[in-house]
Amino acid sequence: MATANINIRVEAVLKEEAEHLFHDLGLTMSSAVTMFLKSAVRHDGIPFAVRRLTPNRETKAALAEYGEMKAHPEKYKRYASFAEAADEVLSDA
Repeated sequence: MATANINIRVEAVLKEEAEHLFHDLGLTMSSAVTMFLKSAVRHDGIPFAVRRLTPNRETKAALAEYGEMKAHPEKYKRYASFAEAADEVLSDA
């Protein structure tokens, strides 16, 4: 069967991580992409759910806290440096 080239751009770190994973699985990048494409054709669509991530309760609370801190910075202590903040945290430990 004739083959064709596909050129795609991905972040370098993602490519390296994927290559490492596929190597551990005994696959090449080419064979992994081929498996994905065959699965997509067989499913007549993307072979996994594609949806927006919904933050969990803890993440929603952290985002709300960030919004409050951004809206009212005067209510929160500020530090001149990371070292100053770390010193205070470590002194409470």
